[in-house]
Amino acid sequence: MKVLPEHYEVADIRKLEALQRALAQKVILRPLERVPQWIAGADVSYHRESNRMVGVFTLFSFPDLRYRGLEYAVEEVTFPYIPGLLSFRELPVLLKAFEKLKQKPDLILADAQGIAHPRRFGLASHLGVALDIPTIGCAKSKLYGQYREPGPKRGDYSELYDPKTGEVIGAVVRTRDRTQPLFVSPGHRVSVEDCVAYTLKTAVKYRIPEPTRLADKYSRRLAHEL
Repeated sequence: MKVLPEHYEVADIRKLEALQRALAQKVILRPLERVPQWIAGADVSYHRESNRMVGVFTLFSFPDLRYRGLEYAVEEVTFPYIPGLLSFRELPVLLKAFEKLKQKPDLILADAQGIAHPRRFGLASHLGVALDIPTIGCAKSKLYGQYREPGPKRGDYSELYDPKTGEVIGAVVRTRDRTQPLFVSPGHRVSVEDCVAYTLKTAVKYRIPEPTRLADKYSRRLAHEL
């Protein structure tokens, strides 16, 4: 099964939602098989005046969490912003950027949703399935799910539930004392526990994990320079 159709338009929303449901069946939820040596961060930014977007992968060695560089790609924006269908807009440019990485990561943190999504297939899951690499969705805000506010201290977290089934689909994690939490969920080949652990292990100085923080920073800078 292809992870992206050859051609798609806004009129194909129902078909794209059906494709998401089908691809969601390929998502594997299980603990990481080994400690990663290389962790990547993924994000996309836009230069709206030229209708172009920049997809960035940052690369870090682990566990020392040293920044080792980045790769990026530029693409025309051909699909509008539709909540729940973000991956059809951003996945192509991320795949192009990933191809340029000389060192492939063992784990990807994406500034996106994993299975905490109405059809259990956010951008982090789409990216993970397309590359068959363990992927964590680490979002700044909630797209889908119910939760109780976690405690105020770094490391406090609460479970994120599917409101329809009651199933745990992620976690709400406090990465800094008395700051807004992050909404993390498995993308592919990781567990909810992995999401919490590696979010905290990589968010060492700021609220946002370092791989995605720098991916966001450099994607914005590159988009501004277009």
